[in-house]
Amino acid sequence: MSIFEELKQQYRMGGVTEKLIYLNVLLFAIPYVLQGVLSLFQIPFPFLNFISLSSNSADLLWKPWSLLTYAFFHAGFFHILFNLIVFHFSSRLFLTFFTQKQLLSMYLTGALFSGFIYLISYLIFPALVNQNAQLVGASGAVMAVLFAVTTYAPHMQIRLLLIGTVKLWHIALFYLVVDLISLSFDNVGGHIAHLGGALFGYLYSSQLKNGIDITKPFSTFMDGVIHLFKGRKSKPFKKVHKNQVTVKPKPVVKDKTQQQIDEILDKISKSGYDSLTQDEKEFLFKVGKN
Repeated sequence: MSIFEELKQQYRMGGVTEKLIYLNVLLFAIPYVLQGVLSLFQIPFPFLNFISLSSNSADLLWKPWSLLTYAFFHAGFFHILFNLIVFHFSSRLFLTFFTQKQLLSMYLTGALFSGFIYLISYLIFPALVNQNAQLVGASGAVMAVLFAVTTYAPHMQIRLLLIGTVKLWHIALFYLVVDLISLSFDNVGGHIAHLGGALFGYLYSSQLKNGIDITKPFSTFMDGVIHLFKGRKSKPFKKVHKNQVTVKPKPVVKDKTQQQIDEILDKISKSGYDSLTQDEKEFLFKVGKN
């Protein structure tokens, strides 16, 4: 099997995390390849101008797609490398408590929310009003995923190389402080987008604990779009006459694995993540990987 075939197979078999990572890497490489080829013919190729989110909100009139596309492209190798490392770490923790569909919704809605915060900041803050900047990178979406799981299980213990065991909220706090400090340096808009993603992740989990899923309208919209593109072949109506037979409804039996997950989540909501036994923690991580 060739490397290309193996990568394609891993993409098909992978979950949302793997698919988003592959997509980000692919979209990162394509512009640089095209730019390299076109430079031989001295043809300018300002690709990032078409997909980046401009601080001038009026630019949305001619590139409305940039409110989402900016979160799938990066400005350099280390930019994408750092974002994808943090995303891989955060998404694994996120999937311990949430579903693949919720992860995708969190990534996309987190990116949209971060983009809105970025645009609003350039309209209201005097230090930014007269500046013209372009935003690219998945950092806002990644921060949304990280802060969503942190808000949901802040006391989850994480073992870090060379540091030891820390709680998840310690890691989130570190990123938050770094972004707040960085507001006085370069890339102010980028750090504001990070903070916007962190805010969205916090709002998501805090509202979810109250039974409100703030990403549900977006998920419903995406389901409708997917259904529209997939389409369904209509079958001719066939009238079938059947003898009426009374069938007693079978009792609904809850899946054993799901029942165990529900019991563990109830325990976390009452006593916190630290109250779990080692076997229960390992069980959650195994389920999250699947």
